[in-house]
Amino acid sequence: MRMLPIIVLMAMPITLLSGTQDRADSAGRERYTAAAISGGGPRSNPVAQNVDITIERWSTAAERKQLLAAMQKGQDELLKALRDTRAVGSIRTPGNLAYDLHYAHQAKGEDGGKRIFLATDRPITAWEVINQPRTLDYPFTFIRLNVNGQGDGKGTLSLATRVIVDEDENVVEFERYTVQPIQLNNVKRED
Repeated sequence: MRMLPIIVLMAMPITLLSGTQDRADSAGRERYTAAAISGGGPRSNPVAQNVDITIERWSTAAERKQLLAAMQKGQDELLKALRDTRAVGSIRTPGNLAYDLHYAHQAKGEDGGKRIFLATDRPITAWEVINQPRTLDYPFTFIRLNVNGQGDGKGTLSLATRVIVDEDENVVEFERYTVQPIQLNNVKRED
């Protein structure tokens, strides 16, 4: 059975990358844990495991500006610029090495909380390099967390995503290789 991609028009204006941070770019380390849950699909297995996300720093205004300029030139330029950006933190699952995150942005959320947006290039398997499947067209991983003032909340993780800029509508479209993103439940900030 063949998986059809789904295009999700996010309510994320292009200006997200050029927005302001709630606090200083280099302010304190934050660590979150979450339960990653997915029912799987025709081309993916069900997922139920813990995820550890560490944010060492927030992306600077200069980095956001550089990524926005690259995004305007297309997905390949954005991928190159993202890979060249200094790591902002990491994501890790039990028993695996941490994988660097290259973009971290936060904005005010509801009730004193915040919305956190993280991005990176996704790990590419040796099998993908050798066989060159369609999944190579989906090189990004995006994480969105919505947490309250105590750091508790929920989020989503899209492992294999393509970025399309719609300049007429001033939005970024994300096309995911899988039908649904992985749900991040029981997000908790660890002190």
